[in-house]
Amino acid sequence: MNKFDTLVIGELNVDLILNKIESFPEIGKEKLAGEMTLTLGSSAAIFAGNLSSLGAKTAFLGKIGKDSFGDLVVNSLKEKGVSTDFIGIDESAKTGATIILNFDEDRAMVTHAGAMENLTVGEITDEQLATAKHMHVSSIFLQPKLKRNINDLFKRAKKIGLTTSLDPQWDPAEKWDLELDKLLPYVDVFLPNEEEIIHLTNEVNFETAVNKIWEFANIIVVKRGNKGSVVYHKNYKSTIPAFLNKNVVDAIGAGDSFDAGFIFKYVNGESLESCQRFGNITGAVNTTAAGGTTAFKNFETVVNIAKNKFGIEEI
Repeated sequence: MNKFDTLVIGELNVDLILNKIESFPEIGKEKLAGEMTLTLGSSAAIFAGNLSSLGAKTAFLGKIGKDSFGDLVVNSLKEKGVSTDFIGIDESAKTGATIILNFDEDRAMVTHAGAMENLTVGEITDEQLATAKHMHVSSIFLQPKLKRNINDLFKRAKKIGLTTSLDPQWDPAEKWDLELDKLLPYVDVFLPNEEEIIHLTNEVNFETAVNKIWEFANIIVVKRGNKGSVVYHKNYKSTIPAFLNKNVVDAIGAGDSFDAGFIFKYVNGESLESCQRFGNITGAVNTTAAGGTTAFKNFETVVNIAKNKFGIEEI
């Protein structure tokens, strides 16, 4: 019997978020921010924390430095109910950090990757994989050593019997060099956003991008921000509009929160329509509070926000 519903493998960092700034920085000038938040960051950690808050038994495998940011990461995950037993400390590097500047609905980010760059597939054991029913990997381009053998990791997970998901996230180098034809057959749920899938396939729009990977991909979920999401699987296609928040605090982690909602339903064996709709709900709930995890206290809180903020009666 599996100890965890989901094992999350990915990057770990803190987010230093600056809100209510008058404009983006300019060289030689100083700008003021009306609000500052230091919180758990990283796509994978936001996903793990929110998935656990929804009620899924979740474990995290990754690397941090031996520093106060690393302590914040581990303590934040524990507070969310995530097992941190598989998080290693790299004394040769610092814990990653991202500085985020929010201006209206736009944002600019600078990241120091730190210890997250040093995780390798060889450090991930079959015994660790076997503790879970599902494996989720995120932000592969921020983890070059993990990316180097990512196909082998997904093959191993499938051989052991796990279902799998991947959110590739943005490539800071903009090389987009994933061998999708070799990787995606082992990825049950592929979760790029619209811009990412276009770059990954070198296509002009998300529909031609999907057509390019259709034959060897399984479930393809394209996140489109305030336009909602589109799900493809074999002969199935579903488009669901977003639940729009008129008073967005910020959109940090909205895509990761969508992932958490989708995978929460997926590991519980629910329909693709149910997974997609709940992903849209959790993505919207995310925008009601600062940072990627603040709005996710527990499942009941998410339900109440969905009801009171978006008029959603049935989850």
